[in-house]
Amino acid sequence: MRLAFAGTPEFARVALAALHASGFEIPLVLTQPDRPAGRGQQLQPSAVKAWALEQGLPVFQPHGLRLDGRHAAEAEHARALLMAAHIDVMVVAAYGLILPEWTLCLPRLGCLNIHASLLPRWRGAAPIHRAIEAGDDRTGITVMQMDAGLDTGPMLLAEEMEVAPDDTTGSLHDRLADLGGRLIVEALQRSERGHLTAIAQPVEGVTYARKIDKAEAPVDWNHDADVIARRICAFNPAPGAVSKLRGETVKLWRAVPVVVPSSAPAGTVISAAADGVTVACGLGALRLMELQRAGGKRLSAAQFVHNQGPLVGERFESLGA
Repeated sequence: MRLAFAGTPEFARVALAALHASGFEIPLVLTQPDRPAGRGQQLQPSAVKAWALEQGLPVFQPHGLRLDGRHAAEAEHARALLMAAHIDVMVVAAYGLILPEWTLCLPRLGCLNIHASLLPRWRGAAPIHRAIEAGDDRTGITVMQMDAGLDTGPMLLAEEMEVAPDDTTGSLHDRLADLGGRLIVEALQRSERGHLTAIAQPVEGVTYARKIDKAEAPVDWNHDADVIARRICAFNPAPGAVSKLRGETVKLWRAVPVVVPSSAPAGTVISAAADGVTVACGLGALRLMELQRAGGKRLSAAQFVHNQGPLVGERFESLGA
């Protein structure tokens, strides 16, 4: 079976590597254009591009795929490359571009998407973040037949995975990426044997995982401790939950809710010890166990307390306060 692959970040790279290792012919890889990154803002290739080039796979990076859009010339080139590749199917994973109708219809078997949720829950751009933020105890991978809607196509294969209480988006992402790579290989192998059946998504239980916005990063200490803890996990490793202490931005990387009797205003440091910096919330309290000052390294609570000195009675504030 010959396939084109469309994907951009590490999640997609894992799937591409699994397909390549399983012997599928991959005559074309589509990925997003290089983006500026790091302090120097130098152009960096996507994880998919870097890996594909190492394997000698042809790569094309269109800015868009709409034949009537402002990147129509690149879209026409992409269509010509896909037609010349004589592909049976296109596999899509976290590509970052909407596929227009012509791409969905071009391959003999259409386009298959690897989605990091159990559809129809968490359709959209940030299913891993939103599952953790919502406190879901289960998630998974769905391989679906793409249609013109937003993650609305029929399901071909799905597998559940437990979300651990201490999972971050980073840790859950890595396990889901591995599962996605395994499931897409299985889906294509079953398709070759004619053993793959499409099932329509349920009409109930639909939720949307909107894209993560940096504006969500500041912590509102008036929220419940449980809610704040989940958001800290959801925003680790990016964009990172942030607050302000002594006029300085501090990123919060690891925290757990605790029961501590206190009448202190939300955001107030109740205690500061080697096991954590405990902060009053709107309901309950939060023990911060890993923090990072602006321009510094991630520190354990013990290191942070040692560097900062007495903290009890100090107040964490929202950015802009």
